[in-house]
Amino acid sequence: MTQHLTLLLDYPVVIAAIIICGVGGTFQYGFCVSVMTSPSAFIKELVNKTCVDRYSVSLEPWHVSLIWSCTVSIFCIGGLFGSLVAGSLTSKIGRKKCLLLNNFVAIFGAVLMLLSQSAMSFEMIMVGRFLYGINSGVGLSLHPMYLTECAPKRLRGMVGVTVATFMSLGKFCGQLLGISELLGTEKEWPWLLGFNGFTALFQLLTLPLLPESPSFLLLVRGDRQASEKALKRLWGDKDSNREVEEMLEEKAALQSVRSHSVLELIQNRTFRWQLLTIIVAFSAVQLCGINTVYFYSFDVLRAAGIPEQKLAYAVLGTGLCELFTSVASFVIIESVGKKVLMFRGYMGMSATHVLLTVAVYLQSHISWMSYCSLVLIFLVIFFFASGPAASTVSLPGEILTQSFKSAGYTLGCTINWTGLFVLGMLFPILVEKLGNFCFLIFVVFCLTCGIHVRFNVPDTKNRTALEIAAEFKRMHCKGAASQRKKPTEEDLSGIKTYQTKF
Repeated sequence: MTQHLTLLLDYPVVIAAIIICGVGGTFQYGFCVSVMTSPSAFIKELVNKTCVDRYSVSLEPWHVSLIWSCTVSIFCIGGLFGSLVAGSLTSKIGRKKCLLLNNFVAIFGAVLMLLSQSAMSFEMIMVGRFLYGINSGVGLSLHPMYLTECAPKRLRGMVGVTVATFMSLGKFCGQLLGISELLGTEKEWPWLLGFNGFTALFQLLTLPLLPESPSFLLLVRGDRQASEKALKRLWGDKDSNREVEEMLEEKAALQSVRSHSVLELIQNRTFRWQLLTIIVAFSAVQLCGINTVYFYSFDVLRAAGIPEQKLAYAVLGTGLCELFTSVASFVIIESVGKKVLMFRGYMGMSATHVLLTVAVYLQSHISWMSYCSLVLIFLVIFFFASGPAASTVSLPGEILTQSFKSAGYTLGCTINWTGLFVLGMLFPILVEKLGNFCFLIFVVFCLTCGIHVRFNVPDTKNRTALEIAAEFKRMHCKGAASQRKKPTEEDLSGIKTYQTKF
């Protein structure tokens, strides 16, 4: 653990890349997810005032609620659109340039947010949320892709976890800035919603200091000299010959093979287990029940006797729990491995969901049971942040070769945004029909993903994409179940031969 942290400190430019990409990357997604809770009453008031001033019509409460739901949900639609265009854009213009251009989308959305109150236009908030969604959708795909391609192989797992760390930091900052002492006031809430523009501006000004992805330069552009120059800027005087050789092996395997589409990834039988892993992992990260837990945290905190005006401060504890757990995962992931963290995380969530169902049901009969529910809520957040959140987002970049990476991220993020949107639509119905027993539905998804990871996914630690592809093949070919050693040259050549033909 200490060894890997010390090793990371030897790469100051990689650390700078983590911070720059994080602030303008998944931080935006996390902030947008949590920020709308605090100013909801002020936005609903703006909706009603706009209609009164513009049309002399006072809306019914259900009309306001419908517009509010659309304002929140349109973020997912923008995210889905951003995910769909990210793959083709990044293959054509590069990771770095795509990240740079993505910041203009967030800045324009922030301007609309800042002007919405003075312009008396709730439509500007809706357009701004849609633009934020596009920015987050692109960032959710490109941020992990760029970082994992810039990091040394032995630090790739640790660097990949920072994607989830900045997402957790964004959620916490959205909660923190939304309290009444900061920006959660009737006068300042437009600045709260416009905060994404400042983080985008930070990345826009600092990202040009970093090089383009070395893997992209060598494997897509075919420019070895530029790739080696980028590695030198990122790693300094560290020996990168082995990394270049491994990229050249992958380039040889992909000779004359273009970047593939999502449809081609789905049709490719060689990567069917990688495809299934992406589908299961990205579906489970939305359907594991973490959003339900955050929703119920308000009810549990009320039952524990916390005054209504203090709930916002108490909920900050849930954000801090996720943030601190994500930081802890960053420290231990290289010694433990992603596979172990994901399996333990989902198994832990499954057991805690069952206990939480019992505790929430009993807290109306037993007074002290609300405190047990509160502890279990923090346990669910702990297991989520330490496993699924820490390992899922960067997964396609590790288990797929270069020509399929963009398609893998596009597919994974599309599933993520679709799941978030569908859950947002169905969640109120689930709560109404099932009450606290809705936790039991999520146990099924947690168990399914945990078991799949345990028996069908190899460990990715210190392995190249070709080695991981060969290991998937060895795990799922008949008669190879007992052979789980490091892939031989024969295994790797099989992968290379297939891709060259493809």
